[in-house]
Amino acid sequence: MLALPRGGVPVGYEIAMKLGLPLDVFVVRKLGVPGQRELAMGAIASGGVRVLNEDVLRAMPFAATAVAEVTALETREVERRERDYRGGRPAPELEGLTVILVDDGLATGATMLAAIAALRQKSPVKIVAAVPVCPPETLAEIERAADETVILFAPDWFHGVGQFYEDFAQLDDETVRDLLARAAERG
Repeated sequence: MLALPRGGVPVGYEIAMKLGLPLDVFVVRKLGVPGQRELAMGAIASGGVRVLNEDVLRAMPFAATAVAEVTALETREVERRERDYRGGRPAPELEGLTVILVDDGLATGATMLAAIAALRQKSPVKIVAAVPVCPPETLAEIERAADETVILFAPDWFHGVGQFYEDFAQLDDETVRDLLARAAERG
């Protein structure tokens, strides 16, 4: 079980505990458009994989420069989070395994798509994308990219992941480290 931090970690923790599976993180970062960080021009994942949103890039002046600058910044953050969240534990060996990739929900799906592309390089037998909620158009993209999907709800009236949670407060790094350490202790 691999969770996309930060929000995917508590969801992944609960699933891993119920299924008796080991839990780790797979770090992915959105490449936000400068001045509009919530708008994804792409995403990067562990292993240096980058997925770009060509529709967004075509509408941007100086897109190549922006992508290069934001990629450099977010690459440093991916590396920091990998070190910080694992606390010295090595990344799991995934070759020949079925990997369940979990997040707390998807809007555009850019981070999940980057994670799937990066995981393919690690030669798992199967990649299962599992999230509670996403819009129908994102579901269609994830279904094309993953070997299997488990998505509980894909409503037409989707406006954002947070609308489906009673408490959608941002998690801090300490909470992520704590959940991963608790999961490691159990197995």
